[in-house]
Amino acid sequence: MAVAVNLILKKILARALKSKKGISPILATLLLIVIAVAAVIVTYAWVMTFTTSQTQQAGAILSVENIYFNSSGTETIAITLRNSGSADAKIADVYAGTSATAVVKQTSVTYDPTTKIVTGNGGSITITITYDWTTGTKVYFKVATEVGQTIPFDETP
Repeated sequence: MAVAVNLILKKILARALKSKKGISPILATLLLIVIAVAAVIVTYAWVMTFTTSQTQQAGAILSVENIYFNSSGTETIAITLRNSGSADAKIADVYAGTSATAVVKQTSVTYDPTTKIVTGNGGSITITITYDWTTGTKVYFKVATEVGQTIPFDETP
């Protein structure tokens, strides 16, 4: 009995492999619809991720409110930033240098508040860096947030 079933299965398989027929038009249409729906889902997911990150960047509007060069003792520079946007911003890095193209990441930096977060709707943060500056020589700065927003500015002490 098992041999007979085996022969029948082999004949059916051989006939199916020799068949030159393609898939039916209904199956082809369904396959195209599934591919199109999958492409739409992938595109939608990408667009939502992209617009969310762009909205977060646009929601924080940082501006320089004050720069204070302190020469008593160790030379420091205190920078006050204000956020006039509606979203919070977290400061990631602070750069300073003697030209706009040669700013260097500062490692001796303190933040007030220490969370590095500038709250939206008028919040501010004071960033104090230890930097050897010279009176009359322009200092270039760049402050970067965690979402990639950068605020370049310069000041002459």
